[in-house]
Amino acid sequence: PIVFEKKMLFIRMLRRVGQSPACGRWAPVLPVRFLGVSPRQIPADANFHSVSFPGTDHPRVLITGGLGQLGVGLANLLRKRFGKDNVVLSDIRKPPDHVFHSGPFIYSDILDYKNLREIVVNNRITWLFHYSALLSAIGEANVSLARAVNITGLHNILDVAAEHNLRLFVPSTIGAFGPTSPRNPTPDLCIQRPRTIYGVSKVHAELMGETTQSGFFMMRQSMANSSATWKPAQGCR
Repeated sequence: PIVFEKKMLFIRMLRRVGQSPACGRWAPVLPVRFLGVSPRQIPADANFHSVSFPGTDHPRVLITGGLGQLGVGLANLLRKRFGKDNVVLSDIRKPPDHVFHSGPFIYSDILDYKNLREIVVNNRITWLFHYSALLSAIGEANVSLARAVNITGLHNILDVAAEHNLRLFVPSTIGAFGPTSPRNPTPDLCIQRPRTIYGVSKVHAELMGETTQSGFFMMRQSMANSSATWKPAQGCR
């Protein structure tokens, strides 16, 4: 049930890919340097299909951690929208046959910065969805590895996105909240203090989204109502 809810949440989010807040309204934008942060809710009338891309302007998408809970479903959805060859799925594991034959798949280790740069350059990547992470159970069993993947790997992603001016999306999690966080309602800005390395790393990612010089989007699930909340690390020019 939890995995299903996450998938439904991200399906709703993906209908809004290509839209982001600009000066109090929602409009398609290109990546911009960080100018400020103003967390706000996605409006109910936001529509993924309202953004049109001429055939020559389709984004070139890279998905890291593509064999996790959400990567394959995301790739299938984006390939229907932008074309099979424009969405590259990646992971450090061997894909099953149906995934390998469904579209481009490559090996990608987010701890190898040189490998990331080569992938972005050789595949002309313009959008990057960063799903690579060790979740709570595995992370708690190997904290040093979780710290490397979830924090050092994130920094590599941020650096390559800034270097090549990529549009970057990094999901957050309900695990970013802790037992002392207010529950009903749960505001975007509140005490978090998670108790797992996974939650701590996601709080770190949210804060990096507010301070990094390369704007990117965070999304997490509200504790109170399971609604999708965007935390845009972009401002209005």
